[in-house]
Amino acid sequence: MKQKTYCVYNQTRSCFLSLDVVLANTSVSRLKGLLGKLQLRSDEGLWVVPSRGIHTLGLLFPLDLLYLDEHRRVIHLVEAFPSFRIAPLKAQAESVLELPTHTIYSSQTQPGDQLLICAAEEMQHLLQSMGAAHSDTATKSIDWA
Repeated sequence: MKQKTYCVYNQTRSCFLSLDVVLANTSVSRLKGLLGKLQLRSDEGLWVVPSRGIHTLGLLFPLDLLYLDEHRRVIHLVEAFPSFRIAPLKAQAESVLELPTHTIYSSQTQPGDQLLICAAEEMQHLLQSMGAAHSDTATKSIDWA
């Protein structure tokens, strides 16, 4: 059975970071993480909830890491975090996105950027409603975890 996946959209930069992120929100899924994968495709990722930091022990490839607060705002990021390391812990983090290297660079994501994370079928509706409303959506948060 295929796991439900999520899209990650950077509202601040108006760009997608990933279209195929898997949620790791159980002890088993957080423990397994990306172990067993040989690499990440450019549109894949893992959203670890809750998490204040991750490790790449046993991984064979580097990752871009985005630490998010409870409102899905980027509070810290690490580009090309190497394998077999323990990432910094961030007390304010509620979750961590593990994405392929160069995702941060190519999207120009910065601390303070607001992310929207939801299922693909809901993304189109949310983006249309945001465009129509022209309101301040930076504080809008969806609780999927």
